[in-house]
Amino acid sequence: MAGQRPAFQVLLTAVAERDIESLHGYVVRSDGLPQADRLLDRLMEAMEGLAHFPERGSHPKELLALGIKEYRQVFFKPYRLIYRVTGKQVLVFLVVDGRRDMQSVLARRLLDA
Repeated sequence: MAGQRPAFQVLLTAVAERDIESLHGYVVRSDGLPQADRLLDRLMEAMEGLAHFPERGSHPKELLALGIKEYRQVFFKPYRLIYRVTGKQVLVFLVVDGRRDMQSVLARRLLDA
């Protein structure tokens, strides 16, 4: 992908930015700054991949059960990046720990928004 112009622009919502900041802070406290920075770099790489191949993500099963198909996800174990493709933009809504009760998180943060 180096040298290749991305077909899509990846944008973070304010909530997704807070998710990443919180995650980074948590890892700094639990595992140290170098580990947190590595995690942040890998998350950014995953998002960069969305700029080239946004349709590669699957639909979150919790939303499919409700008939909602406009959101997609990519996994960065144990984290999930939940996003939506609109035109030539990829809008990242959530960066969350997939071990959480995702039904509640998605309902609260996407459906009530």
